[in-house]
Amino acid sequence: MRTITGLFVAAILFIAPIACPLIDCALATSLQSNAPADHELIQTNETTWSRHLHSKSTLPKWIDLGIEQRTRVESFDHPFRPGEFNTDTQMPLRSRVRFGLNGPSSRILFEGQDSRSLGVTQGEFTNTRVKNTTDVLQLFGSFTLRNVLGTSLRTDIHIGRMTMDFGHRRYVARNDFRNTTNSFNGIHWQVTRETDWRIRAFFTLPTIRHEQRADTFDQNFSFWGTYYETEQIPWIRSNLYYFGLNDQRSTNINHRQLHTFGGRVYTPPKIGKIDYEIEVAGQGGKKGTKDHSAYNPHMEIGYTFNLPWSPRLLAQYDYASGTHSPNGNQSHTFDKLFGARRFELAPTGIFGPFDRSNISSPGWRVMAQPSRGWNLHLKHRIWHLAQARDQFAGSGLQDATGRSGKFLGQDIELRAQWKVNANMEFDLGYDHWFKGSFFARLPTSAALPAGGEKDTNYFYLLTKVRF
Repeated sequence: MRTITGLFVAAILFIAPIACPLIDCALATSLQSNAPADHELIQTNETTWSRHLHSKSTLPKWIDLGIEQRTRVESFDHPFRPGEFNTDTQMPLRSRVRFGLNGPSSRILFEGQDSRSLGVTQGEFTNTRVKNTTDVLQLFGSFTLRNVLGTSLRTDIHIGRMTMDFGHRRYVARNDFRNTTNSFNGIHWQVTRETDWRIRAFFTLPTIRHEQRADTFDQNFSFWGTYYETEQIPWIRSNLYYFGLNDQRSTNINHRQLHTFGGRVYTPPKIGKIDYEIEVAGQGGKKGTKDHSAYNPHMEIGYTFNLPWSPRLLAQYDYASGTHSPNGNQSHTFDKLFGARRFELAPTGIFGPFDRSNISSPGWRVMAQPSRGWNLHLKHRIWHLAQARDQFAGSGLQDATGRSGKFLGQDIELRAQWKVNANMEFDLGYDHWFKGSFFARLPTSAALPAGGEKDTNYFYLLTKVRF
């Protein structure tokens, strides 16, 4: 951490005097001094909220100070992962504090996070405690140049430990529902013509979370990539990207050398209009001693009705390849990298049965806004394994013979969100998973918990406050 802190401070001090002669300094100083340093890295609704703590402290605008606290109560029955038993109920707590210094072109941001769960004892949840004690989530410096060489282009450099979102967050995301959060140590750079297009590139060492000691990183675990976004054609916005991963931390059988290429085209929803999204990612490389090739297409089409509550109907399909012969010399099980999954698959937390690996799932959902700040969701999805002999990803369940079949069942989810304002919100959800024949047919060797073939009910209530 000392190395990273010194690196980003030195970089800012070095770049600033060189850059000023190359840009229109009047435009550079017009950059909003109260915009947080991670505004370009993550989705803006995670950073742009009224800082009541800052206002009460009568701090100058160039200082950013804020606190966020999230509490969730969650419970599910009939657990299905080996090592779980009975009903599991937990109260995950996540607290964050932000402190930043925002100059006209240079910024520094510290964000600390504490993640822990109440009501957890050894054996309740796969013999681990789902938490990550107080640690540094973000600590980085950034430098922004506007109108570079008179071209109207903007460039940003971020150096240090940071969180990142890319595209629809399927492969790189700052986790929202999960109690712990991905972060990365390194450098991020972007060039953009604002409202038209931007190109991003990064090289990082992912943060390795530890329960009882400070988070670390390892030079044998690296992650890098490039990402291109354009909105120049209103009816076909597009992304193209490449992500590279090299994980050599453990024994050879668990090594990962992955190259993920992908593209996404979409149009945002509008009242009285059809919207759509297609994203396809392909992977190549090595997993352990096996050659690896995999793919993950996502397709959806929706329509927002010009009716009270603005109901939107959405049809979706997700497929993530699996390995037909797990004991062979080829791997085809898609690796989701550092992506989020709650927003389109199912709630995660202590539940989270479905992942972007070895899965095939059509589904539909309806969303409505009965009044300002309220959002209602109804979702139904059908779940199959892509390959019967491969593992049900994330569960530890597998029938290497394939005799248990592919049918995992179907789930119905109800969700209500109330955003009182930018500083307070509530989220209530219920998911009923009608388990499929896969669970009833599993051999004893799969170690399915007693009653694991029965339907599972998951419930949560979440509150979030920001100061």
